[in-house]
Amino acid sequence: MTFEELNLSTPLINAINDIGYVYTTPIQSKVFSVVMSGADVVGVAQTGTGKTIAYLLPLLRQLKYSDQKHPRVLILVPTRELVMQVVGEIEKLTAYMTVRYAGVYGGTNINTQKQLVYDGLDILVATPGRLMDLAMTGILRLKMVQKFVIDEVDEMLKLGFRPQVTSIMEILPEKRQNLMFSATLTADVEELINSFFYNPIKIEVAPHGTPLEKIIQSAYHVPNFFTKVNLLEHLLKSDETFSKVLVFVSTKKLADRLVEQLENKFQDQIGVIHSNKSQNFRFNVLDRFQDGTHRVLIATDIIARGLDITDVSHVINFDIPPVPGDYIHRIGRTGRADKNGIAISFINQAEQNFQFEIENMMNKEIPIIDLPDSIEISNIFTDEEKPLVIAKNYVKIPSIKDSKGNFHQKSEKNRKVNSGSPALKAKKKWETKKKYR
Repeated sequence: MTFEELNLSTPLINAINDIGYVYTTPIQSKVFSVVMSGADVVGVAQTGTGKTIAYLLPLLRQLKYSDQKHPRVLILVPTRELVMQVVGEIEKLTAYMTVRYAGVYGGTNINTQKQLVYDGLDILVATPGRLMDLAMTGILRLKMVQKFVIDEVDEMLKLGFRPQVTSIMEILPEKRQNLMFSATLTADVEELINSFFYNPIKIEVAPHGTPLEKIIQSAYHVPNFFTKVNLLEHLLKSDETFSKVLVFVSTKKLADRLVEQLENKFQDQIGVIHSNKSQNFRFNVLDRFQDGTHRVLIATDIIARGLDITDVSHVINFDIPPVPGDYIHRIGRTGRADKNGIAISFINQAEQNFQFEIENMMNKEIPIIDLPDSIEISNIFTDEEKPLVIAKNYVKIPSIKDSKGNFHQKSEKNRKVNSGSPALKAKKKWETKKKYR
């Protein structure tokens, strides 16, 4: 289906043409009429299939001009980067419309965001924490919200935002349309739907766990961190097709450690992003990766969801995520917009169980490639990779039977002697009084 076949207004058609979109994705074509009907919607589709455009188009199609101050459309997303991406899509789609919109998130000056809200908005895109902060000030009022969107809700709950999300949904007007879009539906998400949605229509384009067919998957069995570093160096140096490489690692500490190993050998080609980096740093690194300044971006799962980074040639899982769904999100950063992609995983022995779980979920095996002969196999293991050894306690602990208490001898005058029954005690007390009369 083309976008012109949808019931879009002329301003939206003009904006779509400027962007260069012609054909809708399955989630976009299936969701449009359902959202337009006013029903609550739960959209499930793989990452990279255009979910953001899927909900923005019908919302903008129905949005009428108004000069009221309080937002009528509220979009909730888990990360600052996703706020900026959604705002960027709104900016492109409203090029021929008069729409007031803004994105708010933590880590920046709240007073500036207060002023944005006070000036008046039609659409507000926010992370849960900053939204609650603004609502508590009294400047942001949610009484006029007619459309409420939660994007990547499973990631939001995984990041610990459940209390904020629940509080937000409780203070929103009861009469509203709820839209939820994600790649996964967990038990927690289902519970949220059952509590706050009214007879939602579920639109599932591809079941969770189905890998994108445009992505070629493969893996190496690699014993440890330093051998993984050697393999990554080899791939980057020996193959020029590794032109825009996204390397996923499990922790912030591991990301920084990997950068230390690579930055001298690939000067000015390596970027890193994780939640300990400042907001401006993260935005700048993403921009440099987008425009090709950085060839490699090392990242935690903070950017595995939702972010649309174009033309990623390779995704490398430096380690395998323990949650199978996270693997799908990671590799979904490549093979986007009808282009092919390549996903390569480095798997050590401890991670092979994660590999089997991923394969079971996909109902497909990941082909294993032999390590190149030129790769140096390191025999050095990091502290995290070393097996946990529980030391035996060879010191005999004295039993209660053998115990001698505090092992000191009380002086004669401090020894307490049992004086017997209450009757004997009373008699002794009387004799003492009688003695000193």
